[in-house]
Amino acid sequence: MSEHHDPASPHVLTPTGLNRLVRDLLEDALGTVWIEGELSNVARPASGHVYFTLKDAGAQVRCAMFRTAASRLRFKAVDGLHVLIRAKVGLYEARGEFQLVAEHMELAGEGALQREFEQLKARLGAEGLFDTARKRELPPFPRRIGVITSATGAAVRDVLSVLGRRLPIAEVDVLPVPVQGREAPPAIAAMLRRASASGHYDVLLLTRGGGSLEDLWAFNDEAVARAIHASAVPVVSAVGHEVDFTIADFVADLRAATPSAAAELLVPDGADLERRLERLRQRMATLMSRRLQAQAQRADHLRARLQAQRPQARLARDAQRLDALRQRLLRAVSQANALRAARLDRLHGRLLAQHPRQKLLPWQRRITELQMRLRSAMERRIERDRARLTQQARTLHAVSPLATLERGYAIVLDSHERVVRQADNVAPGDALKVMLAQGQMTVVRKD
Repeated sequence: MSEHHDPASPHVLTPTGLNRLVRDLLEDALGTVWIEGELSNVARPASGHVYFTLKDAGAQVRCAMFRTAASRLRFKAVDGLHVLIRAKVGLYEARGEFQLVAEHMELAGEGALQREFEQLKARLGAEGLFDTARKRELPPFPRRIGVITSATGAAVRDVLSVLGRRLPIAEVDVLPVPVQGREAPPAIAAMLRRASASGHYDVLLLTRGGGSLEDLWAFNDEAVARAIHASAVPVVSAVGHEVDFTIADFVADLRAATPSAAAELLVPDGADLERRLERLRQRMATLMSRRLQAQAQRADHLRARLQAQRPQARLARDAQRLDALRQRLLRAVSQANALRAARLDRLHGRLLAQHPRQKLLPWQRRITELQMRLRSAMERRIERDRARLTQQARTLHAVSPLATLERGYAIVLDSHERVVRQADNVAPGDALKVMLAQGQMTVVRKD
């Protein structure tokens, strides 16, 4: 007899439902994971998503990185790259395939070191190793300095050069240690402990030149950090270049950007010290001079007080006071006389201003001015009349008979002194007077 299954049973699933259930179980159980492997079958469709397989020697898993996360990649994902990804474990429901949805991808190796660095930094920070309140001030004038570094590196040469130039009197010991490799962290930590316990140094400098994260990893060691924290004297850290930061930098009492910068911070400039000492010497000399002057003035004051107790001194004071009063009286009389003289001058000036002569002066000036104006007007009038008369004389002369006579003409007058204009007006035998330009004559008409 065959078994019949009830369709209404809640345990019956569809493929979609099953895949969805598996997806939810995977996401709830695993969530976000970090996984390291090699890229293969990398595909970049037009959508901007990246699909790839992450594999190792024994297995592989399909992965997807959607466009938003893929746009944040700092390198091009290609087959063969060894990477570290942060992803959510899930299931692609449509095909029932197990897959990872990558949210972040970085190159393996350096990324792992960076995570380890961040984890150690967070743990030591939580313990208080980085607290600024525990950091100590550097001694202003260190006499003995211990430099923990490689004896053959460029960093030690830079440090010694700067220290020798700035403060040659400082005693500097190079405490050689390896600064790279597995043997470096325990050697650095041991040297820090020995130098601190010796009581010989005022300050310690832990330094090396630049390099990659792996090159500087000895200074990210927990034992080194705790040795710095436990040091009895201040520790300055100058590891790598200005952009490099290590755990030792955070724990140290002071972090310098470079080894040379650390040397600059460790000691004052000798030339500046000489100038400062000279200024202090001058200031001390000035203060001593002022103090001696003050003491001398006090002695003079006491001597004057002692002399003031004698009768001669009192008489001298009274005589001086009498002289002062006499001078005040003379000044008061002189000032009163000066005020009276000034008032008299003002009154005399006012009296002169009211004198009739002062009032006549403006009228006299006015009359003189009018006379000058009248004379000028008369001269101009006479000149105009003379010019007009001359012009009229010229005009009259132009129409005068005399002018006609000058041109060779003559005027004939009859016996009655009338001008003869027609020959018919003169009878034969009449006497006629002929006037010429120069003289006159009498003529008789014959016919």
